[in-house]
Amino acid sequence: MFQEKPSANCLNTATTSTEDGASQKKGHSTRILSPEEAEKLAKDQVLVSEFKQLKLEKEAQKNWDLFYKRNSTNFFKDRHWTTREFQELKACREKNALYSTERCKVFQCDLTKDDLLENIPADSVDVVTLIFVLSAIHPDKMHLVLKNIYKVLKPGKCVLFRDYGLYDHAMLRFKSGSKLGENFYVRQDGTRSYFFTEEFLSQLFKAEGYEQVVNEYVQRETVNRKEDLRVPRVFLQGKFQKPFSKT
Repeated sequence: MFQEKPSANCLNTATTSTEDGASQKKGHSTRILSPEEAEKLAKDQVLVSEFKQLKLEKEAQKNWDLFYKRNSTNFFKDRHWTTREFQELKACREKNALYSTERCKVFQCDLTKDDLLENIPADSVDVVTLIFVLSAIHPDKMHLVLKNIYKVLKPGKCVLFRDYGLYDHAMLRFKSGSKLGENFYVRQDGTRSYFFTEEFLSQLFKAEGYEQVVNEYVQRETVNRKEDLRVPRVFLQGKFQKPFSKT
């Protein structure tokens, strides 16, 4: 495991407005906790038993399958932020006028153990998206995912990353008895979620040979006007490049 610690406050932040009118801030500063939030996290030190943790790992696929079965139509919404944040995706779509489902290869795999080379040629992929993927994987196995992807990514091309960041509202909502490890929690349905720090993610990618292009927190406020609720969301967003081969 990599050692991780919250980022020091930095001045290079930028605040923008999104198409839904919400404001968001990008930079290298972690969200500042209220005294109540800090106290809650400090007190939550009891970890789930080793027996239960092993059971959760064994049943991870089953728990996520049940999650998607329950939420196939009422959970995921197109918020139109992917092409705003990752211009590579928009460019890829526009440049491929001959895109056809008949030419796409769809397959299911476990990125921690199934070799992507069995379905994808080496050094052939232009862009890989890891959008809310790694957080569902045990931290001890995340490096296996990045190693697997590295084999099929073209030199000079990028992995586009976005996932839960440290001190996101979802992290603060977990009740006592849900903690699996540092920044790692289990939901009531058995699915798990990791909350990334900038340092941890950087070390994770660099250890597998990637070069860091972008790695920053995205802080935004979700507003429920009907109930007058303001929820602080924190994500970590990045681009990591496979370097060109040295000649």
